[in-house]
Amino acid sequence: MSQPESAVADAQAGGRSGQEPLAKLAERYGLRRAIARPRFLVYVRQLAERRHFILTYATSRNVSKYSSSALGQLWQVLTPLLNAAIYYVMFGIVLGGRDGVENYPAFLLIGIFVFTYTQRSVTAGAKSISGNLSLIRALHFPRAALPLAYTIQELQQLAISMGVLVLIVFITAEVPTWYWLMIPVVLILQTMFNVGAGLVMARLGSSMRDLNQLLPFITRTWLYASGVFFSIQDKVVETADLPQWVATAMYLNPAASYIEWMRDIFIYKHTPPPMVWMACVFWAVFALCFGFWYFWRAEERYGRG
Repeated sequence: MSQPESAVADAQAGGRSGQEPLAKLAERYGLRRAIARPRFLVYVRQLAERRHFILTYATSRNVSKYSSSALGQLWQVLTPLLNAAIYYVMFGIVLGGRDGVENYPAFLLIGIFVFTYTQRSVTAGAKSISGNLSLIRALHFPRAALPLAYTIQELQQLAISMGVLVLIVFITAEVPTWYWLMIPVVLILQTMFNVGAGLVMARLGSSMRDLNQLLPFITRTWLYASGVFFSIQDKVVETADLPQWVATAMYLNPAASYIEWMRDIFIYKHTPPPMVWMACVFWAVFALCFGFWYFWRAEERYGRG
């Protein structure tokens, strides 16, 4: 008789006689729960071992997302461009957001593309667990693979959009410099932040059923507070005559930090405060570390109930 079969037989006998608890029997035969949470470093290693699954899952979702539309993957670029056109008219012309801003078309597009990447990663992360319960209950794998795959999916879409953004910025008379080589660095830091934020939202979304209904309002408020349509320094401090610490707090907003650093790279005359790049590094490291730890702590509860 094999060891597991022997353990089952002993458990049945013990259950009838009441001599030995099941927990002690399992410990004696070296058995453990199939869904037991592994140690943190083991959990990270398991994720690394499933990197091919994560990448394939993200790519397949990206390909199938627009498969039923006539323009297909072109919508990945058209959607932010159409939004930019609407925002340009409303905020740039009607509300005067372009006044005093150097190269406002590039200024606006950079803000929209960068913010959309974070916004969609956070929103997708919130649905990654609650929207895949059948997969979670059918297969055993590190659940963090799902929000991680959703962020990679958004990164793949951003890669196409960034190509269009570089072309548009070049058309608006911005001259490429060696500083443009920092673009991948900013994207890596932003991706680290998006992964961490997506993991946090995935855990919250798995237990808070109403979170997905609140997220559009939360992200819209975040959009307006991130300086996507206007210069934070000009509109907050000089035009609105608010204290400087208000602008500083807005710059420290993670979405605004990544937007401002990207604008600093693309637009020659745009010079944000030096603290922006420090905020980008801090948010990337903090969000990634905390997000993984926070998500891992509830690993055993995903897919229950």
